[in-house]
Amino acid sequence: MSKASARHLLVETEAQCLLLKAEIEAGKDFAEVAKAHSTCPSHSQGGDLGSFSPGQMVPEFDKVVFSAPLNEVQGPVKTQFGYHLLEVTARS
Repeated sequence: MSKASARHLLVETEAQCLLLKAEIEAGKDFAEVAKAHSTCPSHSQGGDLGSFSPGQMVPEFDKVVFSAPLNEVQGPVKTQFGYHLLEVTARS
């Protein structure tokens, strides 16, 4: 079965998500931005979600995590929880 490792940050608005994506793309560290801004409990680990299989996350999340290129920030991805930026760090 496929597995992926990813990190993410979660915010309430698409506008905030886009601003944070621009900061990361301009050179800010993803983990530091997640620690400072993410509303997910994973923020204390810099947004690191560890390793997981398809179906363990919401469908919108899985779609990106199991298809996006590695180590590129993806998003905003809208889910029932808000807006995410995702970065797939490994996949097997």
